[in-house]
Amino acid sequence: MSTNAEIPANAPEHCPGVNSDQAGKGSACAGCPNQSICSTLPKGPDPDLDLINERMNKIKHKILVLSGKGGVGKSTVSAQLAFALSNKQNQVGILDVDICGPSIPKMFGTEGEEIHQSSEGWSPVYVDENLCLMSVAYLLSDPTDAVIWRGPKKNGLIKQFFRDVNWGDLDFLIVDTPPGTSDEHLSLSQYLKGTIDGAIIVTTPQEVALLDVRKEINFCRKANIPIIGVVENMSGFICPKCKIETKIFPPTSGGAIKMTEEMKVTLLGSISIDPLLTRACDEGRNFIQEFANSPTTIQINNIVERILSIIELNKTV
Repeated sequence: MSTNAEIPANAPEHCPGVNSDQAGKGSACAGCPNQSICSTLPKGPDPDLDLINERMNKIKHKILVLSGKGGVGKSTVSAQLAFALSNKQNQVGILDVDICGPSIPKMFGTEGEEIHQSSEGWSPVYVDENLCLMSVAYLLSDPTDAVIWRGPKKNGLIKQFFRDVNWGDLDFLIVDTPPGTSDEHLSLSQYLKGTIDGAIIVTTPQEVALLDVRKEINFCRKANIPIIGVVENMSGFICPKCKIETKIFPPTSGGAIKMTEEMKVTLLGSISIDPLLTRACDEGRNFIQEFANSPTTIQINNIVERILSIIELNKTV
């Protein structure tokens, strides 16, 4: 009997589960978009899980940044969360598992850096003494190279990121993910099973984004991933001169406020479109530190405080 955590969100009704001997082979698998992935995944206990668990046990908190929709600003939210937490003197790592579209190195100004290996494993790239990164981009000879991989190869690299990277003792590991509920997400739920503090789900106000975000929320529930809350990105435009906010994308269906009420999840807050934030991301600078008193920084810091409060509250439950 398979459990909900073993069943992908887009699986057919009688899915045997990804760890079943019948995964990708049973009659229920016919026509499933995950059939080729499941048929090639190793079955039974993974011998690398003990080493992965040993690495992950040194990390106090693990947070996934997710969204069913692309282009909503997951990497921006991941980067600002990492900067904000490191500014509070936490030891922070950020893992970029967007294999085909890695953005994190650009946002931290570390493009062109290389991964170094030692007897302890792969060394992450350090932005500061308490902030380190890992991304497939550091393995590419040219940042414009396309990564054209099927599921099993993506799964193998993600496993290496958990098994081989010497993260050391961290207070927080933030995992920046691609959009959807596919290969990378199944790998994360497998390798971090039972150790994830929760997911931060990013959306924008438009219904076309909210529709896919609802699917992401349902994926988390099926995979037993706790949901910390939702961040509405690009909720308005803040003029860099007059500081007045204008709604660029009107929430025609009620936006994140209504959606979170319907889905019974927490709205962590909203982040406005800010040209200064966009430029800082493009140039790999710490926006929160440079513009400490800006309205956008205040929004981000308020969201971070809510995240920390929820994580602390969940520890006591």
